[in-house]
Amino acid sequence: MRGLAGKVAIVPGGVTKIGQAIVSGFVEAGVKVMVADIADPKAPLPEGAAFISCDLRDDAQIAALVAATKDKFGRIDFLVNVACTYLDNGAASTRAEWLDALDVNIVGSVVLMQAAREELARNRGAIVNFGSISSRVAQTGRWLYPVSKAAILQLTRNQAMDLAPDGIRVNAVSPGWTWSNIMDQLTGGNRAKTDAVAAPFHLLGRTGSPEEVAAAVLFLCSDEASFITGTDIRVDGGYSAMGPEQAVPAIPKLME
Repeated sequence: MRGLAGKVAIVPGGVTKIGQAIVSGFVEAGVKVMVADIADPKAPLPEGAAFISCDLRDDAQIAALVAATKDKFGRIDFLVNVACTYLDNGAASTRAEWLDALDVNIVGSVVLMQAAREELARNRGAIVNFGSISSRVAQTGRWLYPVSKAAILQLTRNQAMDLAPDGIRVNAVSPGWTWSNIMDQLTGGNRAKTDAVAAPFHLLGRTGSPEEVAAAVLFLCSDEASFITGTDIRVDGGYSAMGPEQAVPAIPKLME
């Protein structure tokens, strides 16, 4: 894609499966990447990527992340906010849990934007936030994660408006069920089972791959998306298009 080679990205949450795919995609496109996470990488990073430990709840660590990226690579062009927490006890969630979830899922990315804004403006950069299919529908027993993801989509619109004069584009991607760390953990690494459970909820009948999400991220950072800002790409295999009907005819069931 045009306009990626020679650029520099910061990817909080870059150690996750989706994060790794984004990092690999960037590096293959000629982008240098600073991976930021609270977990250490389990495998060597590709050439052209570096790692720094960063907790997005700590302003000093965010400032250090931005400084380290500039020192290492000389510039900052893209922020891709993959990092999130799945902390969620639904209606029983405590005030402390609410504040922790919102701090990681929303506030940390805002503070990172503030710290990197001067560099992003200098390079007419781009930000990609991570929404979710969870932002648009009610999900049993889940409050913190869906609420924070819905807020991210509104944040994306507000950022796009106020950062446009700086030449900074801001968009979001909203994945459907994707073969991610949480899916891996819940199924003990069983991708086939994950696809089978996901199938009725997605028009394409499966979970997405991290690389499919990464492709949308790279597109939004590239010059191919130079007139796109303030929007959300639903990389969800048709989940949000389906609605309550699912991919099976309901009327014949009335005649069974």
